[in-house]
Amino acid sequence: MSGIGGVGGPMGVDRVLALRAQILEKNQALQRAGANATAPTTQAASGPGSFGDTLQQVLNGVNGAQAKAGDLSAAYERGENVDIAKVMLARQEASIGFEATLQVRNKLLSAYKDIMSMPV
Repeated sequence: MSGIGGVGGPMGVDRVLALRAQILEKNQALQRAGANATAPTTQAASGPGSFGDTLQQVLNGVNGAQAKAGDLSAAYERGENVDIAKVMLARQEASIGFEATLQVRNKLLSAYKDIMSMPV
């Protein structure tokens, strides 16, 4: 018996090769199904966006939420007919988005520092 957890011998190798063939067949079937899917969107057709583009889109979304919250707060302070619940909800959404952005930034900086401290 070999050291591969009881898969030794010609019967075990045949079984592993059969499993490998099944996995390859399923992978090819999934690729064919993906190729036959409906027409992809323009983003998918041009390939996946870069990390920088995705990060920029998220930051623009957070910035938009903060601008909306600021506008609603200013309208409420001016005495316009704005529901206080909408103002508070917009401020909370902006706050949560900002906190999440800070957490992502902290994780990215931590990962960068870890990578830079790795020996070559």
